[in-house]
Amino acid sequence: MRTARETINAIRCGELSADRAVGECLDAIQRKDPDIGAFLSVSAERARDRARHVDRRLTAPDGAVDLPLAGLPVAVKDNLCTDFGTTTCASKILEGYQSPYSAHVVERLERAGAIVIGKCNLDEFAMGASNEYSAYKPVRNPWDGNRVAGGSSGGPAAAVAAGMVPVALGSDTGGSIRMPASLCGVVGLKPTYGRVSRYGLVAFGSSLDQVGPLARTVEDAAMVLSVIAGHDPRDATSLEAPIPDYAAGLGKPIKGTRIGMYRSFFADGLEQHTRQAVEHAIDVLTGAGATTVEVDLPHAHYAVACYYIIATAECSSNLARFDGVHYGHRTADPDDIIDLYAASRHDGFGPEVIRRIMLGAYALSSGYYDAYYLRAMKVRTLLRRDFARAFENVDVIVAPVSPTTAYRLGEKSADPLAMYLTDVFTTAANLAGLCAMSVPCGFDDRGLPIGMQLIGPVLSEQRLLALGHQYQQLTDHHLREPA
Repeated sequence: MRTARETINAIRCGELSADRAVGECLDAIQRKDPDIGAFLSVSAERARDRARHVDRRLTAPDGAVDLPLAGLPVAVKDNLCTDFGTTTCASKILEGYQSPYSAHVVERLERAGAIVIGKCNLDEFAMGASNEYSAYKPVRNPWDGNRVAGGSSGGPAAAVAAGMVPVALGSDTGGSIRMPASLCGVVGLKPTYGRVSRYGLVAFGSSLDQVGPLARTVEDAAMVLSVIAGHDPRDATSLEAPIPDYAAGLGKPIKGTRIGMYRSFFADGLEQHTRQAVEHAIDVLTGAGATTVEVDLPHAHYAVACYYIIATAECSSNLARFDGVHYGHRTADPDDIIDLYAASRHDGFGPEVIRRIMLGAYALSSGYYDAYYLRAMKVRTLLRRDFARAFENVDVIVAPVSPTTAYRLGEKSADPLAMYLTDVFTTAANLAGLCAMSVPCGFDDRGLPIGMQLIGPVLSEQRLLALGHQYQQLTDHHLREPA
């Protein structure tokens, strides 16, 4: 499978047409996806039409000047609205829903010449760490079909890992890009909160959600980030900050880069192969001129508990709109208005979404708001201060992404707490609004991928990408493909 850079270069020099590139991806989806379940819908006819349009533009003088992603096939997570096809969030409550508009990131991709060929599977409303909570089908890991792909962006990650598309977009609320990227052996970047517009992203946790790319290489992720990043007046949290050419900055030397090591991230509970792979990756970076510095994050061990109060509270509020009246499935023949709301939501939402709505409603209820939600917000502030102090002495913090490699389908789904604890290394970056990236750094004794997490200060994506790119120049983990 070509990388995004290779695909674009081949299209620009005439070795490959956009129509053929899209056709190859559609063929790969037809062959591979029945065994993986990465896609919920494919817009084949529309994609071929747009590909032919791009090919015609490229024949015109200077036709490729404003098309940095000319002809690149991409997939997007099905919680990003598109004005074509359906937007279901992998939920029965939105089955068949057609959005009247496209998300900001979809608009930017297509304006840059990329071609969206389909919508990818996810945990329902992006709530999950394994992609087993989709209302339609689980996503299977391309490296082992009996194991999870990670969630909630399991569909986009699996689609890239299996070679069905060069790049895809996911969303990350507490690790939902980085976790599946790690378990599927691809690059996954969660940008700084506000770096990418959330307009058209169906909200889960509004103060935590962020859209980002999944790709085979760090260079590919950088190319896509350069297109989707930037201010959007339709998103009140969108940052007005200059957008660097992320791909052009990848060659910067990493000599002197200070890598933060928080020892509690490498303590008991971390699988041995994962610890060894991440520690070896740090050795590779220090061998290239980086240095390691011990850091302390006194409140990091509260991150998961803090996250599951704030995220569920925001979920409870955001999902109130799906009631059978404003949006979504409506039950037939209700007894009264209360029955209409209750039955529509009971029939439309899956058990994990219902669980999180109930947890969030409890945390926000009278008499408990101060004890849970308000206290969690105070802990969040302390966590932000911890990271701010740490980044006074280091440029980036390196950590694992997941405590283990991909586990078997069904292994944790009966134990919600065990599932929640898989987010132990990822939620802190969302709570603090930082950028973070997963980069493939090895394999366990079963041949399952392992990811290294790079966490940086606000708007330091360029530094993370340069470090990750340098690591990929020195290793070949990202070049291996699942059989």
